[in-house]
Amino acid sequence: MSTAKTTKKGASRLGRMLGLGAERFMPVPQLVALADGLVVTTTSAEAWFVLSSANTDLMPEESQDVEQDAAALALSKILPGYDCHLKVVWSQLDGEMYRAEAHEMFTAGDIEAFASMWAARLDGLDLPQRHLLLGVRIGERSTAANATVQNTAASALGLRHTGLPEGELAQLDAAARRLERRLEATPWRARIAPVELLAWAVSRESCRPQPAPPNLPTVTGASLVRLTQSRAVPHSDHVQLLDARGATAAWVAMLAMPSFPEQLYTPGEQEWLRCLSEIRYIHASGDELLVCPEASVRFSVWRKGAAIKAVDKVRQSAKEQRRSAAEGSAGETLAETEETEATMEALRQRMSRDSMTLLEDHPRLLVASTESLEDLQARCDAVISHFAGLSIDVIVAADEQREMWLESQLGDMLRVADLGHIRETDALAASMFWGGSEAGDDEGPIAGLLTGTTPGVCRFDITAGSARGDATTTAFLGRSGRGKTTSMMLATLTAAMRGAFALMLGFKGDEGGLVKAGEYLGLNAHHVTCGTNTPGVADLFRMLPRGEAALQVVSQMLIMLPERMRGQGVETHLLRAANEVAEHHDPASWRVLDVLKDSANELAHDAGQALTEVARTQLGAPVMGKPSEGASPLRPEPGLWLVQVPGLTMPQAGTRPADMTMNERVSLALMRGLIAYALNTSSRADLRNLPKVISVPEVHVLTGTDDGKRFLDLVARMGRALDTSLAIDSQDPHSLLGLDGVLEAITTVFGFEQSTKVQQDALAELLRLPVGEASRALIHGIGKTARGVIRHGHCIVRDRSDRVATMQWDAPSAELLRALSTNPKDQAEDTDAKQRSDAEAELEPQDEGPDAGADFVKAGSEAA
Repeated sequence: MSTAKTTKKGASRLGRMLGLGAERFMPVPQLVALADGLVVTTTSAEAWFVLSSANTDLMPEESQDVEQDAAALALSKILPGYDCHLKVVWSQLDGEMYRAEAHEMFTAGDIEAFASMWAARLDGLDLPQRHLLLGVRIGERSTAANATVQNTAASALGLRHTGLPEGELAQLDAAARRLERRLEATPWRARIAPVELLAWAVSRESCRPQPAPPNLPTVTGASLVRLTQSRAVPHSDHVQLLDARGATAAWVAMLAMPSFPEQLYTPGEQEWLRCLSEIRYIHASGDELLVCPEASVRFSVWRKGAAIKAVDKVRQSAKEQRRSAAEGSAGETLAETEETEATMEALRQRMSRDSMTLLEDHPRLLVASTESLEDLQARCDAVISHFAGLSIDVIVAADEQREMWLESQLGDMLRVADLGHIRETDALAASMFWGGSEAGDDEGPIAGLLTGTTPGVCRFDITAGSARGDATTTAFLGRSGRGKTTSMMLATLTAAMRGAFALMLGFKGDEGGLVKAGEYLGLNAHHVTCGTNTPGVADLFRMLPRGEAALQVVSQMLIMLPERMRGQGVETHLLRAANEVAEHHDPASWRVLDVLKDSANELAHDAGQALTEVARTQLGAPVMGKPSEGASPLRPEPGLWLVQVPGLTMPQAGTRPADMTMNERVSLALMRGLIAYALNTSSRADLRNLPKVISVPEVHVLTGTDDGKRFLDLVARMGRALDTSLAIDSQDPHSLLGLDGVLEAITTVFGFEQSTKVQQDALAELLRLPVGEASRALIHGIGKTARGVIRHGHCIVRDRSDRVATMQWDAPSAELLRALSTNPKDQAEDTDAKQRSDAEAELEPQDEGPDAGADFVKAGSEAA
């Protein structure tokens, strides 16, 4: 902040005559350079940092108190003596930017179509994103008066230099990096702001679309001039921003916050910077829209010695007033004087005992509209009314618009010093400017929308765990009909678009939409339904190396045979037959049955006959049946694979083979085969560098068996090493609590609605929410609106950083979401429509000419 020594004498005299601060009349500092974390002007240098948001919406109250105390401590320990500038700004999520990201993220399928769907979806949502920026002045380069004189003289001589010496840049960069190391350990997890972000923040103030800055370490010279070109016309209650042609680009109003209540109650609604994202107004169209006002808070934290000295001065003044009044004829003192003295005494004791100190802050709100001046006024009225309900005064700064707009710019200074507040560091920490809703990955595919107090998107990459060196398991938990399986299919589909081997083991039979959606997006999609119509599709001889396959086939057959045959030593005959078939040029399980039936040994012959009968059943045919012509067996190759196993009946954990029913034994054998296929594909050397996903809906089918538990535990524990991610979906979160290997490997949990207390408490524990009535009510109501309408896909997410937020899963198009639907009614309607379409196509005359194929491709692309 400029002092009397850094002002022009004329400006100082005029300011004193008018009762105004000299800063109002200071010339605008000229930007010299932008670099990573640095904004350098003719008068000063500032270090700028990006602050991370914290998810406080679902944070327990005691945790919020700890978060606020840590922020107040950071202010008092790290920033005393610095002039700081906190900015809360918003941007619109640009569909074209995500389109560019999509071409880098996705490597399979129709990438352009998928990117276009998401770009159109995001543009339609018009979703704001919050950015938190903190600037700290780390150096003074010149006084404002000297800078003005030097620039004028240099320009007159044609010697003006707009660059920055390398030595000075290196010193400033080192100072910014030192400060970053200290701010990184705060609740804000600050990091150096990239130069592209700073260039955007500078150019956006002019409301003119500017070309992207060059990708250079610093932005100087002509590039910087181009970014800072703007024209603003100040009025008494707003600033009118003009574009390059002189037309109005936006109307901006600067709002001051002259008074706050004596006490702020937090956590709660009085978090006066966190609540910016909650303010809405009635648009002229009748819709209720977000205002998204921006904040500019210049503040300076006092050193503790100076703060104690100032408190002592006020306390001593109040003490003298009390003594003077007591010596008067009345002998009475004003209650306010005594209260002030007691308050200052208590404040001094706190400052001496604790780390708390004082700061001086100057909060401003910026409200903008690109539609009309009337729309701007409606937005301002909504902001003022919102804060009035919090007992906080907000006013449009009459006749101060120019000065406040200038001081909100990066690199400028405090200009209206008489509308500030001196208070404890807790007061700024209580604003919870970094609080709100935040969850998901920092980068990657968009999975859905955050539905807490801070709007935004939730990014989630189901395959990213291994790349981070982290665990790789994701859990989708909740009651039936709330969208958990559809959400899992969206995540699996996105993984396939990223070029992963994506396998889903379907036990319900309603996951067929996954393949329809994969074909819709141009993926290499395979649908394998285990039944009598698909004999041999799950034959382990086709899926595993020959040596390993023989042992696995014997294990399968032993389970399916009666107990008496196992007791008579049939295992030896099975192994002999399997080894013989393994040497065949086309090994298959059905050949093992033929070898057994042709054996002279009665036990082997009976075993072959028994297994042949099993191979004719719904569950036995996929394992041991003879493949029919054109069958699509499971193969260990990249793509999207859906393996459905209807009618599976698994035995309970700990059940002896002798006590299992025939249906349970054959089901277990088929499941072992699929598990062996999944594990072998995950560990193949030729697929080691390929990301892999194994998705298991209704995982409680597996957790009820010893084999299933071992499979889940193995994939969960070895997933990072094998670059294999596991996705599990269950209506029974309680059944997972005993699976330590799976629990240790879970990095992300998506919790949908649960109805019973046992399941609600189990889900709360997995989400790391406090187990109690508040969490139960949250989990019970997450799947419904206030009117009781079901919200499919609405859930609570706990991300890899243990941030918990509410989110809504989203799809880029209605057609894709319809294809993924697990609703029986939707599936029946789609099947009928396809049958009608096929019947109509058969009745139409077929053009066999040379251009018929080209016309079909053209029509298909136009429909897409």
